[in-house]
Amino acid sequence: MIRAILVGLALFSLAACETAKGAGKDIEKAGDAIQGAATDVQENL
Repeated sequence: MIRAILVGLALFSLAACETAKGAGKDIEKAGDAIQGAATDVQENL
């Protein structure tokens, strides 16, 4: 029983890690887009 719980927790942690990694990539892409837009605005001023 304990072994099954430990395996379940390990799988859950790996899935959560992948989700956080994917979210980090999405946030990074959004930051790059905002930075590009800010640069365009600054150049047009």
